[in-house]
Amino acid sequence: MKKLSVLLIAALMGSVAQAAEYKIDTKGAHAFVQFRIKHLGYSWLYGRFDDFSGSFFYDEKQPEKSTINVDIDVNSLNSNHAERDKHLRSDDFLDTAKYPTASFKSTSFEPLENGEARLNGELTLHGITKPISIDVTNIGGGKDPWGGYRQGFSGTTVFELKDFGIKTLGPASQKVEMILDIEGIKI
Repeated sequence: MKKLSVLLIAALMGSVAQAAEYKIDTKGAHAFVQFRIKHLGYSWLYGRFDDFSGSFFYDEKQPEKSTINVDIDVNSLNSNHAERDKHLRSDDFLDTAKYPTASFKSTSFEPLENGEARLNGELTLHGITKPISIDVTNIGGGKDPWGGYRQGFSGTTVFELKDFGIKTLGPASQKVEMILDIEGIKI
């Protein structure tokens, strides 16, 4: 009976740990905001934003209550080519001198099946705010070796650059794909 009580209390405590606020772990390189776009229709150009921050709330028992807020330093764009990065930051494209920050704030989280979900929200980029949807996969959650609790998700979305007033390099480069991998540490 005593063992059963201990197991029940542990199970209840474990379920309570699921509903929590998490800080995105950008310091430990466990979160990434990446992109890819076709380069003139001949190849893919990959890049990432090295500096961003944010937090999310997640409740495994009521995932529809989940929320997330992320701020991205657009100047931290990194495509592994310094001259191209300088051009992408210029007023020809992202105009980071005028619009140094992008942000995403969720408006709803729609659980689907098998750990999949659709995250809806408002993306502000290049001074323009538009609704977008992100297809999300719950990677998992649990205790870490340092006594904390972590939760991880992966997401993808595609949007048209013209919707945010950003010029392109031609007809094959109209859309950008974002790949988002987020691991949060329970606050």
